[in-house]
Amino acid sequence: MLFSRRTPADLSENPLAAALRARSEPYVDLTVSNPSAAGLSPSEEELRGALSPAGSAAYRPDPRGLASAREAVSASYAARGADIHPDHIFLTASTSEAYSFLFKLLADPGDALLVPEPSYPLFEHLVRLEALSAVPYRLRLPPPEHRWRLDFATIERGLDGGARAVLSVHPNNPTGSFVSGDDRRRLLALLDPGRHALVSDEVFLDFAVEGGADPAAPAASARGGPLAFSLGGISKSCALPQMKLAWIAIGGERAAAAAAADRLELIADTYLSVGTPVQLALPRLFEIGFRAGERIRERLRGNLAALDATLARIPGSSRLPVEAGWSAVVRLAAGNGDPAGMLLRDAGVLVQPGWFFDFAEDDVVVVSLLPEPAEFGSGWERIVAALS
Repeated sequence: MLFSRRTPADLSENPLAAALRARSEPYVDLTVSNPSAAGLSPSEEELRGALSPAGSAAYRPDPRGLASAREAVSASYAARGADIHPDHIFLTASTSEAYSFLFKLLADPGDALLVPEPSYPLFEHLVRLEALSAVPYRLRLPPPEHRWRLDFATIERGLDGGARAVLSVHPNNPTGSFVSGDDRRRLLALLDPGRHALVSDEVFLDFAVEGGADPAAPAASARGGPLAFSLGGISKSCALPQMKLAWIAIGGERAAAAAAADRLELIADTYLSVGTPVQLALPRLFEIGFRAGERIRERLRGNLAALDATLARIPGSSRLPVEAGWSAVVRLAAGNGDPAGMLLRDAGVLVQPGWFFDFAEDDVVVVSLLPEPAEFGSGWERIVAALS
């Protein structure tokens, strides 16, 4: 065979993508996850002011990232109460690249990694491209807690089966659930510091939408125990996906963290992927991104309230709990086992099907909370009409 097994043999479209491509009529898109498309990113004027720092014409690469940029990331953690030294921060072009660096660091071809389910399907591709395998562990919603929890039985089975690391999404996409402080401590207690690591994707950490959560601190703030890595980036935190800058922060036992940093430096030096201008601009991008984040939080809460009001008009429908993030998971009594396909066909509204995120239930769909309120409301009015 000519091509590597790291890419799938079958690249055909899924049924919803095929139906969308074949559709000629306009539709309302309730899957928008690009903040610039939702009118929430910093303005052109703000970006022009930020992207003209002195020194952009010079090239003096640092495999860890420019010191000024790493110091800015460290300061952003300090604002959350987390002490992470700039020397334990590595800059990457994206969180996907950050994952690829960590997979190279922690696992050999053929090894297994534990990944959450339900969750965003990117892991399937990232793990496969590194010639690794993904072993799912479940998130569960036990009554009467009304919040998502880690299923430790599935985690323990995966660790006993030889998994090298646990991938955690904090808060999860799309369930919007934080890993609680209690669950984080229990998870770390299961990990053998000589064999296991925790990789925590925290790109939505700044976007709490409902109160009452007890979120764990950034994983990299740990100063003992197993290696723990926090991933972040300005794609979400500053609503700047086009700027292409993310980071890895390292925590855990000091000697192991230092050894991990030495090896990550070798990996990062092989690629040197992050551009100089965006690194030099990072302190200013954090400033304008903070204002964008405020706009996003206001949009999320407003659309979530509108969603709840609308679901009250749809018998048999409900919203699953969401603590943070840009999505909401909804159960719809659509009657045919494929609510996403039905809504595109009959209502002209695009939502994400639950199976895209490995939900077991047939009646689950996922919607973004980012669309402009008028568009969001229009889409849900169409859904109400279609389900009536």
